[in-house]
Amino acid sequence: MKSKLEYIWLDGTEPTQCLRSKTMVRNDFGGTVEECPVWSFDGSSTNQATGDDSDCLLKPVAIFPDPDRASAYLVMCEVLNADGTPHPTNGRATIQDEDEDFWFGFEQEYFLWDLKTELPPGFPKGGYPAPQGPYYCSVGARNAFGRELIEEHMDICLEAGLNLEGINAEVAPGQWEFQIFAKGAKRAGDEIWIARYLLERTAESYGMAIDYEPKPLGKFADWNGSGMHANFSNGAMRELGDETIFTKICEEFGKHIDRHMSVYGANNDQRLTGLHETQSIDEYSYGVSDRGASIRIPIGTVQDGWKGRLEDRRTASNADPYKVAAAIIKTTKEALA
Repeated sequence: MKSKLEYIWLDGTEPTQCLRSKTMVRNDFGGTVEECPVWSFDGSSTNQATGDDSDCLLKPVAIFPDPDRASAYLVMCEVLNADGTPHPTNGRATIQDEDEDFWFGFEQEYFLWDLKTELPPGFPKGGYPAPQGPYYCSVGARNAFGRELIEEHMDICLEAGLNLEGINAEVAPGQWEFQIFAKGAKRAGDEIWIARYLLERTAESYGMAIDYEPKPLGKFADWNGSGMHANFSNGAMRELGDETIFTKICEEFGKHIDRHMSVYGANNDQRLTGLHETQSIDEYSYGVSDRGASIRIPIGTVQDGWKGRLEDRRTASNADPYKVAAAIIKTTKEALA
């Protein structure tokens, strides 16, 4: 019995890395990550090496069944140098503290992009649709665009075993969102990247691309941008019921704006303008139920006796979830040290 293993990794494209993949065929494969060998690739073709020293390594770190191909698996990989050390493009290796005390829920927004019109579906060529308002969580052909693709992607993610917790249409035509929750930073990052890969691959058959730019319609367009809101908690936040813990964390995040913004996605200044449910990129704030703040304290956290999570709303849709989680863990631990 032969199995197809799709090795998936992040390349060295700047300022935003892209997904790459290639297929290995194996005999008598049992379906575990331990059975997946380290594999090499040509890093000179992915902006990760020079031609005279081109070999980079793929280290399998997570595996999922691939519902869209017969006898197939999706293998998430870290990129290593030829000597086995983490490659500079390896965001997963930036996570120093990996345990299940930190839980993450990422809300991944994105635009579908019609390759025939070079616009999101629902946008007329040479103009704009009616202003945002009717499209968020919409129903009906006048307001919801691309649902067939979105439903197919959701089904594939669930069949692959990803902990996808929901989807919804977003505030602009052709803009959608899915949510992934996981215990552990590396697991959360693995699942977001696999879900992104499956979305890109599913969209191919619809003549659609996926646009993760935070403001693909332009900085001054009167449309919400795309984020990847990062919900997070640790044991103390979930269990102690202490408002001062949340205050300390929120205050500490305000001391490390550069640390976070440096990994929260390229071109995020076009989205974080202070409009469209964002705080300005050069300001910092937090507040209960405030979607215009940098960090929102969900009302549920307060109602549950200050037990729960925080939501960092600054993270752009094109950010690397590995790097985002690493920064969040570091700042949270410093706040509570």
